[in-house]
Amino acid sequence: MRTADFDYFLPPDLIAQHPTPRRDESRLLVLDRASGRVDHRRFADLAAYLNPRDVLVLNNSRVIPARLRGVNERTGGRFEILLLEENARNDWWVMLRPGKRARVGTSITLLGADGNPAGVCAHVIEVNDEGHRRLIFDASQNLEDLLPQLGEVPLPPYITRSDSKDSTEDHERYQTVFAQPSGSVAAPTAGLHFTEALLEKIKTLGVNVQFVTLHVGLATFAPVKVETLAAHRMHVERYEVSATTAQAVNAARAAGRRVIAIGTTTVRVLETIAARHGGKLVAERDHTQIFIHPPYTFRLVDALLTNFHLPCSTLLMLVSAFAAPGATLGRDMVLTAYAEAIAERYRFFSYGDAMLLL
Repeated sequence: MRTADFDYFLPPDLIAQHPTPRRDESRLLVLDRASGRVDHRRFADLAAYLNPRDVLVLNNSRVIPARLRGVNERTGGRFEILLLEENARNDWWVMLRPGKRARVGTSITLLGADGNPAGVCAHVIEVNDEGHRRLIFDASQNLEDLLPQLGEVPLPPYITRSDSKDSTEDHERYQTVFAQPSGSVAAPTAGLHFTEALLEKIKTLGVNVQFVTLHVGLATFAPVKVETLAAHRMHVERYEVSATTAQAVNAARAAGRRVIAIGTTTVRVLETIAARHGGKLVAERDHTQIFIHPPYTFRLVDALLTNFHLPCSTLLMLVSAFAAPGATLGRDMVLTAYAEAIAERYRFFSYGDAMLLL
C-alpha cells in the first residue's frame, strides 16, 4: 500500500487546541468492525462496552518536559531542542531547530524558565542521516533530574500556546492520571481521557486493569516520508511488561475473554512480544520497531481504544490494520468513520476525542 492511501482532509478548526474541561467529557465514536456501524457516545460511556473479566491494558509511561531552549554560545542565535532518545547519562539524540545552524562542534547554553542561562551547556557531537543531533550535556547532575526546572511540556506542533495559563494546564492534562515511569517525549494520548473515578468504576465491573510501559519516542510521531509502506522503517522505542500483566493477558486469551488495548502504543507492545513468543505475552524489558499496517493479523488484541490520528501517520495505518485484520479494506472503513467524525465535528489529535473499535 502507498502512504498517500491514508491521506484525508481535516478542517483546521477541528484540531483540538485544549483538552475538554473534564477528561471523560470528550466524545467517543464507537465502530463495530463486523458491520461498519458507527455510534456516537461520550467517553464516560466506555464502561457500557466492557464485560466482566475483560482485560484492559494501558500504557503508563510518564511524559518528561522534553522541550528545551538554548542559545548558540558563539552567535547568540536561539535554538529549540526536543529530546528524543537517551543514549547514556547526559547523552541524547535530539531534534534541534534550526538544525542547519547546529553543526558538529556547536555549543549551546541552555536557558531556564526565566530566559536566563541555566548553567548547563550542550555540545553537538554527531548528526545522523535524518538530521537529528547527538548532544552531550555538561551538567554535573543527570539532565533528566534537571528537566522540571529547564524543560517544557513537549506539545506537538499543531497545538499552539500563547500564555502561562495554557502552560500550567498542559503540565496536568498532557499526562495520564496513571502515569508512572518517566521516559516519553509525547503523551500516550488515548489514556488522557481516563479519570481515576472512571478507572475505579471499570474495576468494580470486574474488568482487570493492567499496565505496560512504552516510552513514546520518534517512532510514534515521526511522519512517513516514503511513498510505499514497505519502505518505511520505524525508530526504536523502549518497553517493559510485568509478569502480572503477562499472566492476566494470557489467562484472558486462554479463556476466550477480550484483551482491550488502550492506545496504539499499547498495541505495539503486546503485538511485538506476541510475535516473538508464539502468540504469548511474556514479562520482559526490550525495544520495538514494529510497524503495523494493513494487512496484519493480530495475535493478542481484541478491541482498541484510540484517538483520531494525523493523515498518512503510522498510527492511522495501525488503526486501519486493526479495523480489518489480515486484510486491506480496513483503511476504507476507518476513513469512512473519520469522514463521519468530521461531519459531526469531533475534535482531532492529541487533545481531541476518542474512537473505540470493537
